[in-house]
This record gives sequence, C-alpha cells and structure tokens, in this order.
Amino acid sequence: MDDKRPEEGNEQLPPAEESRGHYIRLKTFSFIMLVVVLILATAGLTVFALTFGDEKAVEVNSPERREFQKLYTAYDEIQNNYYEDVDREELINGAINGMVDSLGDPYSDYMNEEEASQFLEGISSSFEGIGAEVQERNGYITIVSPIKNSPAEKAGIQPNDQVIAVDGESIQGFSTTEAVMLIRGEKGTEVTLTIMRGDMQDPIDVTIVRDEIPIETVYSEMIGDNVAHIQITSFSQDTFSELETAIAEMKDEGMEAMVIDVRQNPGGLLQSALDISNLFIEEGKEMFEVQAKGQDPEIYLATDGNKVEIPVTLLIDGGSASASEILAGAMSESADIKLVGEKTFGKGTVQTANDLADGSNLKFTTAKWLTPDGNWIHEKGIEPDVAVDYPEYASLPFIDASLELKDGTISEQVRTAEKMLEALEYEVGEVDGVFEEEMTQAVEAFQEDQELEVTGILTGDSIYALMDELRAKIEEEDPMLLEAKKLVMEEAGIEASEPETDEEAEEAEEESAE
Repeated sequence: MDDKRPEEGNEQLPPAEESRGHYIRLKTFSFIMLVVVLILATAGLTVFALTFGDEKAVEVNSPERREFQKLYTAYDEIQNNYYEDVDREELINGAINGMVDSLGDPYSDYMNEEEASQFLEGISSSFEGIGAEVQERNGYITIVSPIKNSPAEKAGIQPNDQVIAVDGESIQGFSTTEAVMLIRGEKGTEVTLTIMRGDMQDPIDVTIVRDEIPIETVYSEMIGDNVAHIQITSFSQDTFSELETAIAEMKDEGMEAMVIDVRQNPGGLLQSALDISNLFIEEGKEMFEVQAKGQDPEIYLATDGNKVEIPVTLLIDGGSASASEILAGAMSESADIKLVGEKTFGKGTVQTANDLADGSNLKFTTAKWLTPDGNWIHEKGIEPDVAVDYPEYASLPFIDASLELKDGTISEQVRTAEKMLEALEYEVGEVDGVFEEEMTQAVEAFQEDQELEVTGILTGDSIYALMDELRAKIEEEDPMLLEAKKLVMEEAGIEASEPETDEEAEEAEEESAE
C-alpha cells in the first residue's frame, strides 16, 4: 500500500527532478549576488576608513574591551605621527611598565626578555656582578644588603646606601630591574657607584670590580663555650640542605647552643624560609599566614620532622627582609626564641613571577603575609627583644684608595680616616676633617704596625689596610653577636670559660698549624 501512494499524486505535480533543478539554480544566483554586494560594501568601508583618518580605522578594529580604546588610540597616534620612527616593541614594553609603575609598589616589576633572563640567573647557583640586593625606594635605588664576601661588601657598601648614579649616569627614577641591568656585568670589569649615605653632604664614588658571585648561603663556626654561630645570607633552593649540613657539623664539634644570624639577609624563596622555620617550631604550631585579596588568611603549620632541640637566639637588623622576617616572626611568636639586634626592614608582601610567551616576565604582589599572631609587619619591621646597636665605626663610609690624604688635606674623607684610626685606638687629635701633625703620627704608627712603608700619607695599600683592620675589628667585637651568645648561654646553663691568655692563644695557633 505504501509503495503505491506516491504514484497517485504524480499527475498533479511537476516531475521531481525538474522541480529540484529549478530551485537550486535560483538560490545559486541569489548567493552570488549577495557575495558581490558584500565585497563592494567592504571595499567601500575600507576606502572610507583610510580616507577619513586613523580614528575611523581604530573604531572599525576596536577591541571588545572598551577600556583599552584610549590605549590603542594613543599607540596609533604615536606610531603614525611621532616625528621619528619608533620601535613597536619598546612602546608595548613601556605601556606595560607604566601600568606596573602606577601600582606604586616597589616589589612589582615588568621585565623584558633580557631582564627576565638576568632575574632567573640571580636565583641560580651563581651570577656575575657586585653582589648586592637593591630596591627602589621613593625614586632612589637603595642597597638592602651586600652579599657576604662579595665585591660590594669588600668595597664597603652598606645597607641603606642610596645609589644615585652608575658610571656617572644618574639612575634616579629607575626601576630596580633597570638599575640591576647597569650594575651587573662580566667578571673582571669595573663599575663605579655614586653613593649617598646617612647625613653625608657630598656623595662618594665607589669603584667595584665585578666578580662571580656564588650563591653559598650558610656559614658556620664555633665561637667558644660550645656555642655555634650560623649565618644565613639569603634563602635559595639549597639553603635548607646547607643549614642541615652546618648543624650536623657543629654538633660534631660539641655544639650545645646556637646563634642563627640573618642580619643583612634580604630574603629569597618562601619555601626555603618555611623549611627552616619548621626546624625550630613544634609540630602543629603556626609558622605564618598568607592573605590574598578578598580571601581569608591561609595558615601554614609546622609539620613533623627533625627539630633543633638546643637553645637558640636569632640576630636581626635593618637589612633582614622578607623571608628573613618570616623566619624571625615564626621563631619569636611560635617558639619563644629571643630576637637580638635592630628592627628589621619591614617587607610583608608576597610576589608571584609570571612568565609571558615571549620570555618576558611580570612580577607583582599577589598577597600579604602575617606573623603567627596575625601581625602585618609591612613598612613597620619586627622589633628585637633585646635591642643592640652597631658601633658608630661600623657604618663609616668607604675611602677612595686612589686619593692621597696627607698633612694639610681638608675633606670628609680625612674625617672618615680619623674616625677609623680612632676606632683602632690610634691618637689622631681632634676629629675635624683636617689632616694635621697628630694625624700624620697616627698614620705612621699604623703603617709601622702593618709593616707598610712609613710615609705618614694615607693612600693605596695604607687605605686598604685601614679598612681591612676596621672590618676585622667589627667582626671580632660584634656587640650583637656577643649579646646573643650571652643570652643563649644563660638559657643553656653554660658557664663562660676564662679568656685565653696571649700565650695560650699562640700555643693553640701552633697546634692548629701542626
């Protein structure tokens, strides 16, 4: 039955094949005409846009995100109408830099491909440069701290020094990354930093020979009375394992108490600071908190593992920043470990580095961190339990060894030399910046003690020897370390041994040499 029904209607309808063919020919013609009209319309719009200026072109191609309309307009205006050719990539990098700078956050930064490469180099096992952590503050590049045993430290660079020029070129207003690009360089090359320090009226030039800066971050030694001094200079990928090795070595040497030292430690990797904090904090107690925008704080608790069971004190100063402050806050508030020294730097934010497709990098602040008690120390710092200042002579500026300071010379450099010699217990007369007879005699006495040519003139090797002796005095008579040692000995119940006589010291040196 079904097969017969179509046949019943064939006499009243046109043949199926003929009807279908007519329909297809009609649609094809309409489609072709539509395409022609669209092509003509598009061409007309293009001619109109090109004829009546760039603004119309921008509107035709405007992005969906209307907030960028002004940016695209400015880009096109500069690209088309600036009186010289401009580099498109530089314009784009400048626009991104401008956005980041508008945050007013010295810890957020945009790095182009070359700058990002140097940033990654800085957290590797070594890099070439002067060895100093810097930061932009109020338009000035400021030293946070020099790296231990680096060319910067040996040249006398100190925390809070302001670098106002590099090789004679002003860097005021430079970002941290831009300044680092100028300061770093190949091993063996020289760079001259123009430094302002404290209340100095005139800047000083410090010439530094760049070198390879190994990222060795832990230094340890026994300092008598079974007390170990362990210094952590930064927090890198290997710092935790370096510290575990140092602790094991100090135990083998009879360690009964420990002074951890993060003075002039500018920080580093968050995970490294947490791993180290975990050594000193009981399982389940809080180490620190991280709070992102619009979220409740995320709390990090100490976990199981090896713990330091002996008494500990922690040394801090104004160069202790970021990860150093995380460690200080955790040790103080969750382990009741005493902090000795000066107030810390005050950096309470966390940055995230985002790699972009072309190898550039966008680093910006993503959260703030809080101490276990919920304190935000940003721009405030952490106060020590026992405040101890550096001696005045520890902050004296570098003396340019190329100078010749002699009888009749009047300058700030002479005043600095007078203070150095006075700190080393030489009689210099009145400290007034005037090189007179008593100063000449003091220099002669110093040169004789150092087995140098006795001229009464400070220059070259005599200046280097003077600064080396002062550095040795600072290390030997470190008031912060001595106070921290005393406190930890009291906690451990260690009685101070009698100081060695000169003869005993000489015998010990001879035995050590044998």
